[in-house]
Amino acid sequence: MNSVVTGRSLHTKSTSGPHGVWSDACTLEDLAVLCAGFTDYAHALDLDEKWPVRWTTTWKFGRTPVTSPVRDLDKVDLRRSVPVRRFTWRTDQFHRPGLEYLMSTDRHHGFESHEEERLLLVADFAAGLVEALCQPFRLRFFADGKVIRHTPDFLLLTDSGLVLIDVRPADRIEPEDALKFAAAAETALSAGWRYGVVGGWRQHAWTNVDTLSAERRPLPDVLGTQEQLREVAAQGLLPFGELVERCRIPAIARAHAIHLLWHRHLGVDLSVPFGNASLIRVAPRRHHRELPR
Repeated sequence: MNSVVTGRSLHTKSTSGPHGVWSDACTLEDLAVLCAGFTDYAHALDLDEKWPVRWTTTWKFGRTPVTSPVRDLDKVDLRRSVPVRRFTWRTDQFHRPGLEYLMSTDRHHGFESHEEERLLLVADFAAGLVEALCQPFRLRFFADGKVIRHTPDFLLLTDSGLVLIDVRPADRIEPEDALKFAAAAETALSAGWRYGVVGGWRQHAWTNVDTLSAERRPLPDVLGTQEQLREVAAQGLLPFGELVERCRIPAIARAHAIHLLWHRHLGVDLSVPFGNASLIRVAPRRHHRELPR
């Protein structure tokens, strides 16, 4: 699978500059390995002039399923929908479902595997996330004269638009999966959404985001440590270890520095392992997220 996607799909063009992937400016596309080989299967889809009517999506609102043509996706009340497929937990099941808390929505969201859990956390950090819909709808489409069904993993509502996402390790994408992804891409394109298949993460991206997430929740600053950190960081690039040592109480400054990194008041290069030697910069104000109280 390649990592370049065309059209309205997610792409891998970095917004962080040529010298690393800075955490305060990065996007989901900067951190994910995106697969594109599924586009080779688009020729098998039945895409005549009436396909947006023949292809359908089924959503759930409470316990009520509602089916409508793909052409009417812009009429769906997304925020009222619930997962079209229930999450189940059994001791003998192969995959690992669960719930992941997101700062962006202040609630838990379902996932069906470790890979999906990671997608939720990285999206919370880097996607400009407003809402995340898990198992949002069931797509019924036609390929080579056959009826096929597919349930995408996530529909992300972001500050830059809607993003439909499937999550599958690149080495586990079979031809039948690629065909479904090609159909999901066509569906997203017709609705004006972006689409991507996340096949993995760029080196160090996931572990670094996971580290920063440890201090994402509200962190009282009764000692004014965050202002100390800003004043020191404003002097120029500094290693993380030196930055916190210049504050009155380094142990407390370490937690607050990570908190400011998650909320994009400070920035660090995510393309290398995070540690005391990591260079820290002050983030432009336009990148700041409001700090939770």
